[in-house]
Amino acid sequence: MGQKYAELTPSHIEFIEQQPLFFVATAPKEGHINLSPKGYDSLQILSPKRIIWLNLTGSGNETAAHLLEDERMTLMFNSFGDSPLILRTYGTATAIYPDQPEWDALYAHFPENGGARQIFDLSIDLIHTSCGFGVPQMALTTKREHLDRWIEKKGVSGIQQYQQEKNQISMDGKKTR
Repeated sequence: MGQKYAELTPSHIEFIEQQPLFFVATAPKEGHINLSPKGYDSLQILSPKRIIWLNLTGSGNETAAHLLEDERMTLMFNSFGDSPLILRTYGTATAIYPDQPEWDALYAHFPENGGARQIFDLSIDLIHTSCGFGVPQMALTTKREHLDRWIEKKGVSGIQQYQQEKNQISMDGKKTR
């Protein structure tokens, strides 16, 4: 049976820190809902009501576009191990960019990454847990190195050019900043 919480408990935080993967969901006022898997060392819990995550350059930039219209964001974490659990954080988020004053202080929470594009700052208003009995057990074999190699090969100017060419407009034709 699902349970609701106003903020993350110490056991929630421990659970989140153990997960190698999380999912982010956002939606514009009109258009397609986006649900993306995220990995790497890209998530930090700053308090029981605040999570930040570093968004790396990728093929799309839907989350940034959506937040310009609707600040709602859901993060989902689920166990693929022995103890089943699904945990969702609901709240509102803002995007922080490298040219903004808050960037340096927030970026200091993450390992250096040449593909960094935004930091999303989630203010939590609800936590919901559910059993996760229907989620299969799976083992993580290894982390993928593809993105790191791609970022390294492109270099700083190549990443900037890619962002200009591929990350300025969402799939629904919305600006991403």
